Amino acid sequence: MRRALAGLTTRGRSFVAAGATAIVCAFVLGERDLLRAGVLVLVLPLLSTLAVSRTRYRLACARRLDPSRLPVGHETRVDLRLENVSRLPSGLLMVEDQVPYTLGGRARFVLDRVEPEGARELSYRLRSDVRGRYRIGPLVVRLADPFGMVELVRSFSQADTLTVTPAIIPLPSGRLMGAWTGGGDSVARTISTAGEDDVAPREYRHGDDLRRVHWRSTARRGELMVRREEQHWQSSGTLFLDTRRSAHWGDGPASSFEQAVSIAASIGVHLGRAGIGLRLVTDAGETLAPSVSFEGTLLDVLAVARTSDVPSLTPGLAALRGNSGQGREGDGLVIAVFGALKAEEARKVAAARRGTATYIAILIRTDEDTGFETAARTLRGAGWRLLVVRSAAELARAWATADQSTEDFARGAP
Repeated sequence: MRRALAGLTTRGRSFVAAGATAIVCAFVLGERDLLRAGVLVLVLPLLSTLAVSRTRYRLACARRLDPSRLPVGHETRVDLRLENVSRLPSGLLMVEDQVPYTLGGRARFVLDRVEPEGARELSYRLRSDVRGRYRIGPLVVRLADPFGMVELVRSFSQADTLTVTPAIIPLPSGRLMGAWTGGGDSVARTISTAGEDDVAPREYRHGDDLRRVHWRSTARRGELMVRREEQHWQSSGTLFLDTRRSAHWGDGPASSFEQAVSIAASIGVHLGRAGIGLRLVTDAGETLAPSVSFEGTLLDVLAVARTSDVPSLTPGLAALRGNSGQGREGDGLVIAVFGALKAEEARKVAAARRGTATYIAILIRTDEDTGFETAARTLRGAGWRLLVVRSAAELARAWATADQSTEDFARGAP
């Protein structure tokens, strides 16, 4: 009852105050009719409070996001199912799903009545122009009497997560030179030196063909072993993202950092679907190792990526040099997305290039970047291939020239 009294609305409190005032005035003036009116006005919100407080029906809620992960600028549909699992019909219900302000604020519905064992289907749409991870819910149900005197708030505990990923730019197909760690000759040498019945097997890994299990070694080691020449010859590469706050300008979706994140996400998705085993490295060091679920994990990481306070590229470049192309120096593909590079930083980036690997630097050029020309000359002089864009929207056009530029470089063309 105390909780219900605390739930009196402005109308309910006004009736209580008016009723009490009328009763006091009735005693002072000796007006019996005024006393009756005051009692009536005072009792009405109290009866409403009693009725709402004695409500014993139970509600169940389920929520579904379709989809639960989407790019910036797209919509998701939220479906709610509210079920009355008690034997009593519900009264007037005001349903409100808690939604972050960035996604448009709260979603509100009014239900007149839900019969016993009945359910109501509710839905609404959400759209975000800002990437991130958002908490959707919990659902809040407000119980009210027909006169609007009392309103009780009950909240569910269940909430869901909506992940808004960076915008993905579709890229033209094509295989960059150097994208394969090794080649056919290397595979042939592996088989010829080991023999068809390799007696130096390795541990079984997820995805290995069970027909290549080396049973003698399996029995000896007590765990599944497969022939070493059967390990998959998979392409590999490194995706580098410069997240330093000092390297980027602007705020909001048009900032250079947001463009860099979108570019990194687009390249990661494109190369991952092409079968290249990528890892993600930032200025702070290695962030993601190659994995089967790299695309989804990459989008989740970039959805919440923020600019860092790391002053130097040294930790990231050390990670880049330490594991280029699955630890095989000179193999693999390295694609780095940079903001502004000072002359000294450009020299450090240039020195990170090793062997015959294909190194591509994507520079986001802004009007504030006065050292762009110097950085570009330094990287080109060290053998980096450059793609220059002002926004993620220009990535597809620049990417279409990447294959040709690497072929020209391999032939020694200027």
